[in-house]
Amino acid sequence: MYSWGVDTSDWRGSGSYKYDSARSPYLDKLATDSSKKGPRTYNTGSSPDMKLVNTRGKTIKSDSENPIVVAIDVTGSMASWPKEIFDRLPLFYQTLSQYKPDLEISFAAIGDAYCDSYPIQVNDFGKGVKLEDHLKALYPEGGGGGQSSESYELFAYYMLNHCETPKAKNPFLFIYGDENFYSEINNKQVEHYIGDKLQTTLKSSDVWQKLLQKFNVYHLHKPYGGISDGQDKSIKASWAKAIGSQKIIDLPSYDRAVDIAMGVVAKHWGEFGDFKSNLSARQNDPTVRKSVYDSLRFIHDDLSDKSVVTGKINSVTTASLTGGADDK
Repeated sequence: MYSWGVDTSDWRGSGSYKYDSARSPYLDKLATDSSKKGPRTYNTGSSPDMKLVNTRGKTIKSDSENPIVVAIDVTGSMASWPKEIFDRLPLFYQTLSQYKPDLEISFAAIGDAYCDSYPIQVNDFGKGVKLEDHLKALYPEGGGGGQSSESYELFAYYMLNHCETPKAKNPFLFIYGDENFYSEINNKQVEHYIGDKLQTTLKSSDVWQKLLQKFNVYHLHKPYGGISDGQDKSIKASWAKAIGSQKIIDLPSYDRAVDIAMGVVAKHWGEFGDFKSNLSARQNDPTVRKSVYDSLRFIHDDLSDKSVVTGKINSVTTASLTGGADDK
């Protein structure tokens, strides 16, 4: 289980690594404060903490210049990957926050709105010890309908219309998953889980295109076990059509999933050299490190001056698409 602090004594890599000296006292205090909350367990109850993750009538907001959203498919086909990913997210925060101390993160979970009880769970943005509570609030329902699609598009609609990042320069949205999204956003699901009243269904493709103007969107793709390689390629092709093939990153294994998201951000922020030192200090096996670098090979170094934010983003509702009168 990964700590929120800066102790590297149990790292087994061949290199050495020290966190930024100015940041270390903060992270050590974070580790102490989070430990007082008891052991971190991925929610094994029967429901999420709805006080924290309920999306109905809620808009999340960050005034950080560097907000990041991390969303994970928690349906059955993801197997143990969600638990393993969430367990490593303290490493994600403690590493990236030393590059950008104003970093704020929203953790989210995605399911299937056609059959699950909790298909969209979204925490407010947070930093520091609040993130411990936010991780514990998420519930791995482990459902899904078995039709190779989950409700990523419902989550996309929420992030487009109910996430405010007014000061963001280059915000990131990472979506971990293994399946396709539904081609339409169901207006009844939007009303039930989010509270917006839409006149009709929306095309998912329109929402994804708008979302790309608001976030650096990446789909971190777990191979979909139990189906043909051709089916997996078809799923990735749908994602590529929606957000661009360069935004689809294959994950070699669950234990490298967080490393790869960290590497994407580090490349954008011009910190990839430090990230490589961090990885070498944790992982002694060169083949493991190579698997991470191979996954990141199409991400260019230091894209920090190429902000994704190009101007005001218009919410996508049926009014904006069809000229209706009920634009919220």
